[in-house]
Order: sequence, then structure tokens, then C-alpha cells
Amino acid sequence: MHKLGMASLILGLTGSAFAQRGTTLYTTACAGCHGSDLTNGTAPPLAGAAFLHKWSASPPAALLAAVRQMPPRAAGTLPAETYTEITAFLLEKNNLSSTLTSKPAALPPPDFISGAPAPTGLGPTQAELTAAYSSKKDWLYHTHDYSGARYVQSSQITPANAPQLRVSCAFQLGEQSNFQTGPLVYNGRMILTGVRSTAVIDAQTCALLWKHEWAPKAKESWLNNRGAAIKDGYLIRGTSDGYLLALNLDSGKLLWARRAADTSIGEAFTMAPLIFEDKILIGPAGGENGIAGWVGAFRLSDGQPLWRFRTVTPERWLNPKNIKLGGGAVWTPFSLDPEKAELFIAVTNPAPDLPSHLRPGDNLYTNSIVALDARTGALRWHKQMVSNDSHDWDLTQVSPLFQGNVGGRDVSLVATVGKDGMLRTLDRETKKPLYETPITTIENHTAPVTTKPTHACPGIFGGVQWNGPAYNPNTRMLYTPAVDWCATFTASPDEAITLAPGGMYLGGTARPDAQKQGWISAVDAVSGEPRWKYKSPQPVVAAVTTTAGGVVFAGELTGHFLALDAQTGQVLHRFQTGGPIGGGVISYEIAGKQHVAVMSGRPSAFWWGGHAGSPTVFIFTLP
Repeated sequence: MHKLGMASLILGLTGSAFAQRGTTLYTTACAGCHGSDLTNGTAPPLAGAAFLHKWSASPPAALLAAVRQMPPRAAGTLPAETYTEITAFLLEKNNLSSTLTSKPAALPPPDFISGAPAPTGLGPTQAELTAAYSSKKDWLYHTHDYSGARYVQSSQITPANAPQLRVSCAFQLGEQSNFQTGPLVYNGRMILTGVRSTAVIDAQTCALLWKHEWAPKAKESWLNNRGAAIKDGYLIRGTSDGYLLALNLDSGKLLWARRAADTSIGEAFTMAPLIFEDKILIGPAGGENGIAGWVGAFRLSDGQPLWRFRTVTPERWLNPKNIKLGGGAVWTPFSLDPEKAELFIAVTNPAPDLPSHLRPGDNLYTNSIVALDARTGALRWHKQMVSNDSHDWDLTQVSPLFQGNVGGRDVSLVATVGKDGMLRTLDRETKKPLYETPITTIENHTAPVTTKPTHACPGIFGGVQWNGPAYNPNTRMLYTPAVDWCATFTASPDEAITLAPGGMYLGGTARPDAQKQGWISAVDAVSGEPRWKYKSPQPVVAAVTTTAGGVVFAGELTGHFLALDAQTGQVLHRFQTGGPIGGGVISYEIAGKQHVAVMSGRPSAFWWGGHAGSPTVFIFTLP
């Protein structure tokens, strides 16, 4: 039947046996991510307003081409007739005939939505954000402060008393979607984000203070959200349908919304923004969709674009087959030297991801640390970590920024790590790495990816994902979570590599091994020498935070919250939260008492395994 699949679609499949078989095939191949009713999963909905907006004016062939991009990272691996029948099922479920082009196009999503008046008299101020490294009571940026140190000067919780930690309260977000948020705390309030919801709770009692629900206006892509940014009474976050939202930090009222990313081509905001002076600094995810990546500045008062830096210039790359090239997305935290107004960015993979022979050369600025002038967007310098990447080994972290004694002199340093599993620390003046230390299994990593299967470590999942190292100035160590999950990489034949708008553009497959595990590694921050390693039975994707009390806090996909001795790695305390941990782990003080907050439940279908849990915040204190 597969030879007649397209002809059958064109002639009209809805209501046919094709669609009936598609029901069973959808349940088997798609429902785990998109949901049993096409809208209640963690992947983009396949019914409803956003779906109809995209597909009601498109031919069946376009929808079929998009369906063929599934499953994620394994496009084209299902039988041809399966894709045809699932497409017919989607047409029928959405009451779309095979002559879709006869339907009127939906109204375009609005570019700007105005709301309540600007907030007044609320912080945090720029001075507070700049000085956040020294704050014990607040957690003002995604990685605690502009330096990205994930270090808190609180010392109440120590190796001696950490075993006494107890849950003081818990809060369920009530959104059954991916939960990767890195929370913020300001003046006793905690800011949380889901894919569509934003909530503020009392950071001591877990009482809900307000909640805002965003109704998508455009197609959604990359259903993850990793957090918000706050300044001067504004709460800023991105959405999966490409909007920047400004909410009143005190009340949750919408101040404005601006469409800033184009989800029709795969762009979406998943990262937490960084706010500096009057600028919101952010860029879109979507490297696997073949986007041409960028980082932009938007005005805090109304989201008006101020500058944009292109992270890739594929028109300047070598392109022997004259195919679509792109990538260079951003989806992990920036860091900032506010004194120099120097913004540090982790630029991710080129696309198509796997067939690097189709884009020979360095593919700048992919897999590079890029330093920009935060006020103008001008390039100051860059350093590429993985050239001509053929394994989807994104650079994911450009923090922490810290000082170290190198050769008897005080040097400004930056740590970088990515999905290639190598921790590097660079001298920010000379731009030279001090060392390269593996923090996961490295095997066969120099072998090229071809049309013949090649096994290599790390696999397509890394390495290090969306949470990076923490730096403790007392121990002078970096503490890094890591994934240990190898894969078999296979590039598609050149003639089979195509890109549907917004579709996946891997250019091959990467089949993860059945076995996987994770690590938390402690490394001397200046020499790169390993100090200790904690082995987890599952990949470690949750945040790691360290404190002046000599403790490292972390979370596991097993559901366990951990307190480790910062010097030795000994497990001091372990608590089962009931759901996999893949989001933030933070520490702060209220009324002089140290708290630790852990985000549990549903990091994404790739990571939660057999038990998703529910998005829940657990707050721990000493008795």
C-alpha cells in the first residue's frame, strides 16, 4: 500500500479504512508524546486552534511530510504506510477533507497585545541584580546571579546537619506538561513557570499568591520552559508559540505580549531570559528544525526589538549540495559580566545535525561560546568547542564566570560544557582553555557519522543538558551534572534529506543504547583534576547548587533529592519526591532560615521513564 499512499491521500482518505488503522498506529507511535486525545501530551497538540491555523490552508502532502519527521531523532524509521495512515487519522480527527487548500486561511496571530499599565515601585533593581552573587535571601536569576555560579553564601546547612533536612511544604503547579523550570525567589516570593502557566507562591509556606495562564496564539513548538526573569516589577518569560510575555510581578496581570519568534519554522522560546538595564536578552530554540539562530535584545517596557545577533551565517558556509543549512539555536542560560556589559552565550548545533559532509568547514558560530556587547549586540569574541559537529553535540553552558589563581596571578575564567561531555575552563583574556576534562563516557567520538551505523559516546543526549556547573569558591571546585548515554548514529542518504517547515532536520537517526546512567562530578576549577564522582542509575539533568556550608544539592531522575558533602561527594541525605527531578534546585533564606527548593515531576517524555510524576515544588528546611 505504501506505493499508493500519497495518491490515496490526494484522492481523500478521511473516513476510510486508512484512518481507522491510523487510530491504532497513532496510539502506538504518537500518543506517548502528543496525548491520547491529540492535545493532552507534552509534545505540540495535533488538534485545536494552533494546529488548524497551520494546516487548514495546506495540502495533505505538507502534513504527510511533517508526520514523516517523527519520531523525534528517528525520522523516517517507521514504515511508509504507517505515516500515510497516521496522516489520514489526523485529517479525520480534525474534520479536514483531503482538499485542504479550499479552506480559508486562519487569521494570523497578533504581533502585539497590550495589557495593564506598567508596574511602579517594585524590584528587583538593577543594583540588586548586579549584586546578586552576595545575596543569601534571594535567587534573582536562573543560575542565581549573572555569573551563573549556582553558589549561595548560606552556611546553616552543613554536612553535620544535612541528614536532618525535612519537607516544610509542597506546591503542585497543576499543569500536566514538561516541568524544567529554574525558579526565582525575591522578597519571600517564588516564581515558577510551566509551559503555559506562570505562578508566584510564598517561598516559606507554599501558599499560591497568583497564577497566570497563557492561551497560545500560534503553533506551539518545543514544549519546554525553563524559567522567567524579573526586574523593576516586571516578570518576563517566553512561550512555546513564540511570544515574550511581561506580567506584573505583584499581581500577575498581563502588561504586554509580543510575538518575537516564528514557530512556523521551528523557533520557540524555552530558555529563561536575562534582563540587563532596559533590555530583555533571549534567543530561540529549534536548531533541530533547521532555523537560522539568533540572540536578541527587547525593550523591557514594551518588548520592542532593539538589536539582533545572528548566531549562524549559513550563506557563508560551504554547501556543496546546495541544501538548506542552519542551526545555532540557544536554549540554555546566558551569563553576564555587568561591569564590562559582556554577555556570554552558548550557541548550539548546526543543521542538518548529523551529515557534516554536507556543510564542510567550521560552521561558525555553532557549538561556540560567543561574547557580545550586551548593550549593542556587537561581537567581542568567540571560541568554538566542536567544529563541524556530526553528533548534535551542542555547547550548552557558558558559566560560571569566576576568578582563579593561574600561575600565581588572579585570572578571570569561564567554564563551558556541552553535550560532547567535555568540561573546559577558558581564560577570558587570552581565550585559551586551561584544560579539557571528560565528565562522562567518551568513546569513538572522532569517528565520522556516515550512512553506515556508528556507535559513539556521548550519544545525542549528551553530555550536559540544560543545567550546568556550580562553582564553590571555598572548595575551588566545579560540580557538574551529566548524562552517560551512548548511541548509534546513522546519516541518511543525501537525496533523502529534506526539510518541511518547522519539521525535524536531523539528516539521520541516533538510536540511544538501552543502558544509561548519570554522574555528578567534582573537578578542581583551575587544574581540571577530578576530585570525586557520584554515580546515578539514571542520567542527571537537574540543577546542582552548592553553598558556603560545604554542601552540594542535586536531584535525580529516580525522584531522589540529594545533599552531598562538597569535599568528598558522600551522600548526606536522600529523599524520594515521587517524581523525576529535571528542573531547578535552589537555596535561599527567609527570616534568617535557610531553605532548599526542588522541582520534581515530568521533565519531559525523554527523561521520565515509566513514571512521570506531577510538577511539584518541595521546600526543605532544618527542623
